[in-house]
Parts: sequence; C-alpha cells; structure tokens
Amino acid sequence: MSEYILELKGVTKIFPGVKALDRVQFQLKAGEIHALIGENGAGKSTLIKVITGVHKPDEGEIFINGERVNFRGPKDAQKAGIAAIYQHVTAYPHLTVTENIFMGHEIVRNKVVQWKEMHKEASELLAKLDADFSATDEMQSLSVAQQQLVEIAKALSMKAKIIIMDEPTAALSKNESERLYEVTEKLRDDGASIIFISHRFDDIFRLASRATVLRDSKYIDQFDIEGVTEKELITAMVGREITEMFPKIDVEIGEDVLRVEGLSRTGFFKDVSFNVREGEILGLTGLVGSRRTEVVEAIYGITKLDKGHVYLNGKEIHVKGPRHAMELGIGLLPEDRQQQGLILDWGLGRNVTLPVMKDISKKGITDEAKERSLSKNLLETVGVKALSIFDKASSLSGGNQQKVVVAKQLASKLKVIILDEPTKGVDVGAKAAIYEIIGELAKQGYAIILISSEMPEILGLCDRVVVMCEGRVTGEFDRREVSQEKILEKAMAKRTIG
Repeated sequence: MSEYILELKGVTKIFPGVKALDRVQFQLKAGEIHALIGENGAGKSTLIKVITGVHKPDEGEIFINGERVNFRGPKDAQKAGIAAIYQHVTAYPHLTVTENIFMGHEIVRNKVVQWKEMHKEASELLAKLDADFSATDEMQSLSVAQQQLVEIAKALSMKAKIIIMDEPTAALSKNESERLYEVTEKLRDDGASIIFISHRFDDIFRLASRATVLRDSKYIDQFDIEGVTEKELITAMVGREITEMFPKIDVEIGEDVLRVEGLSRTGFFKDVSFNVREGEILGLTGLVGSRRTEVVEAIYGITKLDKGHVYLNGKEIHVKGPRHAMELGIGLLPEDRQQQGLILDWGLGRNVTLPVMKDISKKGITDEAKERSLSKNLLETVGVKALSIFDKASSLSGGNQQKVVVAKQLASKLKVIILDEPTKGVDVGAKAAIYEIIGELAKQGYAIILISSEMPEILGLCDRVVVMCEGRVTGEFDRREVSQEKILEKAMAKRTIG
C-alpha cells in the first residue's frame, strides 16, 4: 500500500495561451497537515481545482491510496473523500446551518428528507468542532470564522478524508486564527489529511509538518518544516530573475502631489500613511488580504474614511465620491476592468469620453466631432489596436480593453493616476505595452500609484515600494534597496487591525 493518501505525478494543465501547471508533483501523507505555498499566480488554485475535479489535467496522473483515479467532475472527487474549504465561504445566508451542511447530499429515505436526523447529525458535528452556535441558526447570523466551521462540518458530513483549506485565516483575527488552528489539529488527530494553503508563515510553522513550494506553475521543492527557515522558503518562492521586460525610464521626480496621513477604516485598514510625487511610480503591494485596494478606494471616494487626512498639492481635500475625485485630479483604473472600467456594449470612443461628456457637450447635445477627435487621439496614444472608435469594447482582447481604460483616465485632467492590477489577465505582449505606457505617463509628470501582486512588476517599474499586511503599512523601500525577499518578509509581517 502507498505511503501517500494522495499523490500527483507530472500534472499539466493548459488554458488558451497559458500553462497553468507544468508537470507538477505533490504528495500528501495520511494524517498530516501539508502546506502548499507560492506567490500569487504560482499555480496553487489550479492545482486545487485539479484535485477537487473542477479541472481535468491535460497530462499526468492522480492516485488515491496508491490507486490511479480519473475524476470526471467534483462529484467524483467528493466520492473519493476530498473536500475543499475556501477563504470566501459559499454559503446560503438565509438557510440554517443544518441546511448548509447537507446541501447537495441530504439524507433522504423513501423520497422524504430526514430533517430530524440531519439536525441531530449536524449538532453532533458542531459539538465535535466545539462550535458556539446552533444547527438551527441562520448562516447570515454567523461570523466568518463560524461560517468556516460550518464548511468544515460539511466536509466531515461527506466523510472527507482529504480536506483542502484555501487561505482560511486570511479574514480572521488572531484569536479566530488560533481557534482554527486547534480545530485543524483536531481533524488531523482524528485521521484527516489536510492541505493548508496560506501566505502566512505563522500558519505554516504552527500547523504543517511539510511544505510544497510552487513557482511559475512549476513544482520547486518540498521541505520538512522542522528543518527549514522562513528565508529558505521565501527564496524558493521568489527565486526568479527580473528580465528586461521592465525598461525603467529616467524621470526627474518632483514635489509631493498626493500625501495621505493616518487613514483608517474600521475593520479594513488602520493608520495608513504614504506620499507620491510628480513623475514618481509608487508601488503599493502585499499579499491577499493586505487591503491595498480598500485604501485606494477610500482615497478615490468609493468608500468613506473613519479617520485620516488626504492632501493634494499640499492642500487638504475631502473627496465626496469618484466624480469629485476626478474633478480634483485623481483617477483610478479599477482591478476589474470589465465590471468597473468599461461599458462593454458601448463603442471605444464613447467609453473613453464618458468622464468628460460635460466638457464636450452644449445644452445636453454632444459635439460628436470633438468626441471623435479626442477619443481617437487618446486611443492612438495608448496604442489600442482596433478598426474603429465605434468598435464595441467587448470585441477587444483583455490587453486592449485595459488600454482603453487607461485612455479613459487620460481624458480627464488628472494629477494622480492609481492603477489597480493593470496587467491582470493580459498576455505578455500586452503587459510590455502597458509597462511602456506607465513609464511614459511618469515621464509626462503624472504621480502614479501602482498596485500589483506581481513582484517583477513592482521591482521593475517602481521608484519606491510601500508594503501592506492586514490593513497596515509594514514597510517602505527605495528602488535601490528593495528586493523580493524584503517585500515578502514585510508582506507576511505579524500585524493585525486593532
């Protein structure tokens, strides 16, 4: 019999234009907690989806207790004893805990749902997990930590022997995380085998006996936790070269354009301070749950600040909303370009000029010649490849859609441009073009805040880097002193929001 309850050999998964997994191997022993770690985009999520039957591998083999399996879908994985618990709980808020636990695998006899039996079993599972709530409570009344216990109970109700926990502590407080550690260790002691995905070294060194590192869709190495250091794990996670894909344009950096002091929003971020200067590219980075996006959304007026001050060119401002932010000279390119940055059924020209319709209209009538000229010039400036300004935004590739959103920002008279994950989901060629645009914008004197989860982007483009962890600034580095190891160290700092 195999020493592994789960083993993957040479697993490859290819999506159009992307090799998401490249001959990856993984071994899970019975009764162990095994950490799966790597940077954002390393291939962890795809690997989990292969294990749970969501994706079928293009190459490679999967073994359960030494026997090869071929999952046709998630139901097959569940029958094999595999369950996954995700960071963002997919619950039915208006249903009870019992209904959520047994959703999709209700106890039925003679076509009648056995509610009494399900409530009894749900209560027993919750007692086993030392839950402080009832099986009859509605899910919407529970905290995130409590909802995760329900997900664990659901896994146990399906007799899962392999439990995958994907970033389960990302949204938890220190005390809630400690409680989850205890539950996880209890599951292990009761015979479950656990794959624990986390960016937190606290989690990894507290729980895991071994760790597997993925990088750039490839298997890098496997480590015994007792014999490895944080530094060695970080080196394994980030050990790649920065290429000449990021030609840095020398720009004379001027005075402060935007400065924020002591920004706080209860439950999201606390005491955040930084500045960005004319011609400067400031990197704002951190891991999942660092709250970078939440900070810039508050600066832009999408959400309200509880405390703090925002200064533009030395004068304090109070942003009332996104339109007011743009009138003041602050623009935001959102992470989700399709949902928040574009109207996909509209033409490119109208998308670009939308923020300045008031300026190109008289008495409610649009000056179409002026609109065509402005949008054409801006689309050419950022290098959008399209037949006409009347082409629908939905007809473009992801990279060209992102360029349209940049052109839209340039239509307004901005001083500060905030770019939130500007190359997310675009191909390598489009990335290089967007990097060139960012460099040119800095050369023109814009103050740029670049939010990115990709360290090569941060290191290759930015003049300074501010690192966040769990809603706080934990480090700041000049371009000359920054490194991937230093960023990861600060991004995993032991900080919590008070």
